[in-house]
Amino acid sequence: MRATIVYMLRQLGVSNIHAVTINDQLMELIQEEAFDIVLLGHNASDSFSGMQILEECRFRGFMKASSCWVFMTSDSSQEVILHAIDSKPDVLITKPFSMDELKARLDLVMYRKLSLVEVDEAVSRGQLDRAVKLCDRVELAGKNYDYVQLVKGRLLLEMGRFEEAEHFFKYRFVHLSEKESGLCLAEALIGQGKLQEASEHLGELLSHFPLLMAAHDLYAKVKESMGEMEEARLALRDATQKSPLSIPRHMELGRVSVYSNSLDVADHAYRKSISLGKHSCYRSPEPFLRLANVKRLQMKNSSNDEAIKLHNQLDEILNHVTYRYPDDPAVRLEAELLRSELERDLNNPEEAKRHLQKAVVYAKQMEAPVDIDEQRRIVKGEPLPKSTEDVADVARAAAVKHDPEMSMRVNRLGVKHYLADKAAQAIRYFGLAIEHDPKNTKALLNLAQLFLESAKQESARRDERLKMVSRYLKLTERMPLEPAERSKLLFLKQSLALPLEELPSGSLGALLR
Repeated sequence: MRATIVYMLRQLGVSNIHAVTINDQLMELIQEEAFDIVLLGHNASDSFSGMQILEECRFRGFMKASSCWVFMTSDSSQEVILHAIDSKPDVLITKPFSMDELKARLDLVMYRKLSLVEVDEAVSRGQLDRAVKLCDRVELAGKNYDYVQLVKGRLLLEMGRFEEAEHFFKYRFVHLSEKESGLCLAEALIGQGKLQEASEHLGELLSHFPLLMAAHDLYAKVKESMGEMEEARLALRDATQKSPLSIPRHMELGRVSVYSNSLDVADHAYRKSISLGKHSCYRSPEPFLRLANVKRLQMKNSSNDEAIKLHNQLDEILNHVTYRYPDDPAVRLEAELLRSELERDLNNPEEAKRHLQKAVVYAKQMEAPVDIDEQRRIVKGEPLPKSTEDVADVARAAAVKHDPEMSMRVNRLGVKHYLADKAAQAIRYFGLAIEHDPKNTKALLNLAQLFLESAKQESARRDERLKMVSRYLKLTERMPLEPAERSKLLFLKQSLALPLEELPSGSLGALLR
């Protein structure tokens, strides 16, 4: 099949082709090379499939705006297609296909990419106002014009111009019935705090486009922000039934199900996350720990025989996760906190105290300070206290698309501002980068460094800034890191452990781009 596609491309006049099998160097090749087009074939039987490559490239921010990503699959099942759409390829094409069909799809996407070169360059420089104006200058017609208008509208959302975006997308949705405009309209409403209106709109949108998975996710967030946890759970359950291959969606279902005391649903969701995560970039200890907590909660209303069985399952899960992640003190910390909570439930205060003391020991090994009480609430699956402002922040965050590529761009802008001695602007850009992708480890570490530097230089709000450093380091610790990132993490943890007066004045080193 690969040879056939190479032949097709050569017949279409493409001469510079790099045809490769899946190997250990593939991700590095994609990250470093500036390919105009990336065509990924998908076979579910492969140990590392095209779907996993697509998902990981989106997860790590390797999908450059200048490249056209084409996902090819012979499996046209609903679950595969919807899961691929979650990673937002430019083109999704099912095999077999003809040379004419391939040419038509590539011509269209390349035409759009080339037409938006100036817009993309303005976005990469942080000139979003200019990018919006450039969208109006792009002379395209028909569906291509509609595509550029959607780009323009999304830029309005990126800039926080939610009222303007609402009018823009409401017109397009009413007159064109575009599902993308309908989704963006919901985001504009959320950004203004119009949660009830957004909820009603999303319900209507889903009645017309029941397979629009991003709308299911957004609907669940809105319902949670409104305090309607059961409605949020039902929305996520419906979404995972339609698209059962998304690990983040299953994890959300598990979390919300614990909040609404639907423990059997949470149990299944976390087990599914573990099963799907064996070869995924989303693989982590979190679903194991959350599943162990579900077993603890299930014990409370079970018979003696069932409680013994659940207790054994909990022990097995915790032993397994600590064995699988032996070098992660955060895993051992959470495991001991769970054991402590279990002993509290069983009315064994001395055992609970012993496990809590062990948790404190592991917390000290992490070097960055840990709020044990807050960590206990997280481990137990309890919602953290929220103020009215927190709910508004959640609503605004829901309106920001998960976009690792944009996150990397914004992070680079933050570095530029830092080098220009504009620390406040740099912090704002790094924060925005994390909004686009909470797993952007470069931005997290850059923020940790800036807050540590500002704590050294200024006494005002010093304790608050040091807490922010600890928070960002803690978030980074549990993610897969590149060598440079791991080195930066260790350096910042060592620096945080030192008295501030022993730190060098000024910069603590180059930021991560």
